[in-house]
Amino acid sequence: MKRYLLLLGVLVLGASALLLAGRVYLEVWSSRPLSVQATEVISVPSGSSLYRISNQLEASGMIDSARLFRLYGRLHAGKGHIKAGDYEVVPGMSAADLYQKFDSGAVLQYSVTLVDGQTFASFRATLANTPKLVQLLDQQDIGDLLKSWGSEQFHPEGLFFPDTYTYQSGDSDISILQRAYLRMQQQLMSAWETRSAGLPFRSPYEALIMASIVEKETGVPEERGQIAGVFVNRLRLNMRLQTDPTVIYGLGERFKGNIKKSHLNEYTPYNTYRIDGLPPTPIANPGKAAIDAALHPAPTDALFFVAKGDGSHQFSVTLADHEAAVKKYQHKRRADYRSSPQ
Repeated sequence: MKRYLLLLGVLVLGASALLLAGRVYLEVWSSRPLSVQATEVISVPSGSSLYRISNQLEASGMIDSARLFRLYGRLHAGKGHIKAGDYEVVPGMSAADLYQKFDSGAVLQYSVTLVDGQTFASFRATLANTPKLVQLLDQQDIGDLLKSWGSEQFHPEGLFFPDTYTYQSGDSDISILQRAYLRMQQQLMSAWETRSAGLPFRSPYEALIMASIVEKETGVPEERGQIAGVFVNRLRLNMRLQTDPTVIYGLGERFKGNIKKSHLNEYTPYNTYRIDGLPPTPIANPGKAAIDAALHPAPTDALFFVAKGDGSHQFSVTLADHEAAVKKYQHKRRADYRSSPQ
């Protein structure tokens, strides 16, 4: 009996020693640098298992043993699953470091910028050319999407906030648009709640329309408030806005870069030389500064402005002064004349 117990003890001690040695070896193995000479990106598809990923790593030559990687993962399991996405691997990183990335879901973050003053069509084109985004928008009706997000407007123009949005591989273009829509609602309502008294807007949406016009008319940032003030003064006096950007928007693809007298005379719902008040929708997606200017316009008596050619404008109170400014700045245009920033 004593010999049996002694043998059992020896076996237990031997097994413990082997387990300890194996654990030590595994820790040493997992701390060795991966076979990576330059920064690489590992893409983990949705639903991937540790077994599949470890075999992928071994096949690529990044690790020399898929079994050891799986064993390390089982001994150090945290969340118990691998989040889909892209993972960055840099020289010097160990198998333990890589598993920690998988376990914590530290996927790479990408970004896309939707630029102030661009149209919805431009936003769609930007998203369509953004890498790593799943393209779903072409399969959806934008009006139905807006309705599902709680919008009372079904024309998409102006409803998306220009900003830089982060995303990860596998996110969709629709998810970016939804975030931009919700952000615009937040920015618009925040400015609406603190708006100046006596503005000629019946709803936040009308203020958004004005903000889009201010965005397209502004050449230098310091003039936003004054430009908004001119348009607000015109609305109060029932004067037509007579702003070229709305005409251009109404022409759509027919606009080839030069606005003509025939364009100003042509009726469209967006030709503010022919219609009273605001156009039916925004003409672009305005940024925060334009929204703030529309709802907090600068006090001014001016009713007119004309581009000087350097991006700024000459503001006038009377028609006579305005006509003189037009003659000065637009009838004798320089070769470097421009009405908006380069």
